[in-house]
Amino acid sequence: MNDQAKATDENSQKPAKNEAIVLLKDLVVIVLFYLVFTTFGWGSFHIPSGSMEPTLEVGDRIFVSKLSYGYNRFSFNFDPDFIPEDRLFDDAPDRGDVVVFTLPHRGYEDFIKRVIGLPGDTVQMKGGRLYINGELVDRTLMRDVNYTDYQGHERRVKEFEETLPNGVKHRIYERTDRGHYDNTALYVVPQGHYFMMGDNRDGSADSRELGNMGFVKHAYLVGRADVTTFSLYDCDQGKDIFCPAGIPLGRFFTLIR
Repeated sequence: MNDQAKATDENSQKPAKNEAIVLLKDLVVIVLFYLVFTTFGWGSFHIPSGSMEPTLEVGDRIFVSKLSYGYNRFSFNFDPDFIPEDRLFDDAPDRGDVVVFTLPHRGYEDFIKRVIGLPGDTVQMKGGRLYINGELVDRTLMRDVNYTDYQGHERRVKEFEETLPNGVKHRIYERTDRGHYDNTALYVVPQGHYFMMGDNRDGSADSRELGNMGFVKHAYLVGRADVTTFSLYDCDQGKDIFCPAGIPLGRFFTLIR
């Protein structure tokens, strides 16, 4: 009887062991798929600050195309040292692209900005207006916006539509044309680098700060921001965003332009 009971108990444990092995295999497949998808397809990022308002809002979750500019060590999670900075399937961003990049001198932190200056360009801010290669960039006033930002501060800004030299149109925020970086020296973008700016012009630390972000090296590009997937945007900010029952559906699955 004891031997029979022992055999019955061992047989009852086999299905449980088989289920555990199947579950482990499924988890390994899921992890591998995730790593391949986020390395060679689209990386998932979130927006932690208001530097890209109104294009991107705090709380937005976005997909970033890794294929757009090719692959190198910064396409991988954790920036592995043994993978070179030279890019496979290398391609360059267009002016106006919204890109994610990493900065080794800032602890390999990821940032998201818009490409304003290409290699060889000159960029300058004069009286709050953007000049590229000596030409004034056109902007059109769209509306005045009053809102409460993610830190609880009341903001009053003007929303403009800006048209870059290649015809790309996008929205920007301007609190004033007399801000800290509204009058700058003439920047000359080095070869192999880009001049990045946030769309929230008076609320963005970007390439205008040469000692902080400065020009961004081509090798540091991670990918192009293509679409928002969903958002945890705070509807209490008071912006004109579709928010039924406090859910920011107006930020779900929108193309990033």
